Amino acid sequence: MGMQVKKDRMIKPAHWMRVVTRQTFGKKCWVLGLLVVASAANTAIITDTSIAHNSTAQFANVSHLPYANPNAPKGGVLSLSAIGTFDSINKWIDVGTPVTGTDYLFESLMTGSLSEAFVQYPLLADKVTYDPDDPSWVIYHINPKAYFWDGTPVTAQDVKASMDALLTKGVMSMRSYLSDVKETQVIDRQTVKFIFKSKDNQEIKLTVAQMPIWSKKSIDGYFDKVGLTPLMGSGAYKVGKIDAGRAITYVRDPNYWGGKPDAGVVVNVGRYNFDQIKYVYYQNPEVAFEGFKSGEYFFRVENKARTWATGYNFPAVKAGMITKAQIANNNPVPMQAIVMNLRRPIFQDIRVRQAMTLAYDFEWLNKTMFYGQYERLQSFFHGSELAATGTPTPQELAVINPLLPDLEPIQRQAVLSDWQAPKSTGDGFNRDNLLKARELLLQAGFKYQNMKLYQPNGQPAKIEFLSADGKNARIVLPFLRNLQRLGFETSFRQADVPQYLERTRRYDYDMIIDRFAQSLSPGAEQTYMWGSQAADEKGNQNSAGIKNKAIDAVIAKLIVSKNRDDIVLYSKVLDRLLRAGYYVVPTYGKHTDNVAYWKFYEHGPLPSNAIGIDYWWANKDKQAQVMQYLGK
Repeated sequence: MGMQVKKDRMIKPAHWMRVVTRQTFGKKCWVLGLLVVASAANTAIITDTSIAHNSTAQFANVSHLPYANPNAPKGGVLSLSAIGTFDSINKWIDVGTPVTGTDYLFESLMTGSLSEAFVQYPLLADKVTYDPDDPSWVIYHINPKAYFWDGTPVTAQDVKASMDALLTKGVMSMRSYLSDVKETQVIDRQTVKFIFKSKDNQEIKLTVAQMPIWSKKSIDGYFDKVGLTPLMGSGAYKVGKIDAGRAITYVRDPNYWGGKPDAGVVVNVGRYNFDQIKYVYYQNPEVAFEGFKSGEYFFRVENKARTWATGYNFPAVKAGMITKAQIANNNPVPMQAIVMNLRRPIFQDIRVRQAMTLAYDFEWLNKTMFYGQYERLQSFFHGSELAATGTPTPQELAVINPLLPDLEPIQRQAVLSDWQAPKSTGDGFNRDNLLKARELLLQAGFKYQNMKLYQPNGQPAKIEFLSADGKNARIVLPFLRNLQRLGFETSFRQADVPQYLERTRRYDYDMIIDRFAQSLSPGAEQTYMWGSQAADEKGNQNSAGIKNKAIDAVIAKLIVSKNRDDIVLYSKVLDRLLRAGYYVVPTYGKHTDNVAYWKFYEHGPLPSNAIGIDYWWANKDKQAQVMQYLGK
């Protein structure tokens, strides 16, 4: 929502010589650069500087990541826009309206590259110990050079306090994501062990290393408080100036531990080059675009097709001061969708949800509003090897067939078919699809009386569409007009950001637009997006309210996948089940990010899965030219 760049959170880092330890009956055998294979005679316990989930670390022995410039100049300001307002600096609790950019304030135990699926490299932890045959535990070894902003070292106690806070007071989606964590144990000052509830979840030992770590003292003091005082972190940036609700500036810490050569954090080489990172808030995207044109901020992700096609003809562009670029992203295209809240009786019948899908006229929207820039989303993993295509393969059928009794007839038929989103002629009338939708509503027991549509219970068929972003109106209103042609009474309710967050946390809506981003290695996060338990948990991310035994069963299999082939297989089956349930109306997306920026921002080779803004830098000479042009 809004035009902003979220910080590219590296998922997994730093003394990059690989050290593998095999422990045998109390003795340690140190092997450099070799993988230790377990034998029947002993148990292989590995200590290494990287860990991967069903993949191989590509960058375990490099001096810097391939998209980093180790000689990048330091200095300058990265400025971006955000939409709405804020009253909190803590996004990890289910209250308040968090400010953008807080990921710069903290670090995780390990992190990853922006060109791999799920590989972790050292950050706060410089090594990890695990047993490849026993995923019920993992040990992380904290880098002795890691410390917080106040100079106190990062310890295992801080890691335990952070994990405990997330599990007991954190946002509900994180509690679901981390639900397999049984216990966090402090072994010693720099060693922390995680115990898990089962031996089946293969990715949980990497997942815990992605979580934010704060000082225990600040957690004890105000973890669950809404306010603008940050928890004590160890990140490269600290909070600088705050203009409450309007702007925030993060300032690079000159004493940042992870930026020092002797820290050995290779993912940080050539990273965090800007002295300041600033987010300027606007009430709507149109005003934000005007701010970009006048140089109030300098980097913009353009989410509006018409603006991208026709809006970049202002004087600064003609003067060569601004660069436009389309940056490829190999991750699955995020599923942006119109979500129907199944907690509302009106959407309980799958035929009603099918009718909603038929009423959405993508072809007309793409032709008249999007300048042909988008494609219709056909998958929850669109554009990747995880997307289901055609009819199910024999391998997929082996998973699907035992689940068929748990599906209603329409979903059962759809999951076995070559599912495709409905198409229209693009003439703006959508007549054929609306006739089909009308027939489905009648089959579902809806009735027409005096030109109005009534539900089977006799109540008028009313739908309110809730949004916090004004730009959604122009793409939602044509859809609502089609619903009106079917006899629905519809309304579009634009709420301010705090009200929108509060209502969505309580699932107090009929329809919303939601965006479900996926990685190339899906796993436990699927439980809080689609799982039955998440549907009843306030503040979780199952916005559709899906409760389906078959979906739960496939997610459980996906989480315990033992190889890449299993991940692909169960992702495709999950994709089929989600599409066949008609829980959302898939809208549109594309494989590239449209960005525009004033010409003094520069970058090296780009990563394959992200914009990688943390590795960009400012050219001082070009910045002087821009400032002269702007008269600043």
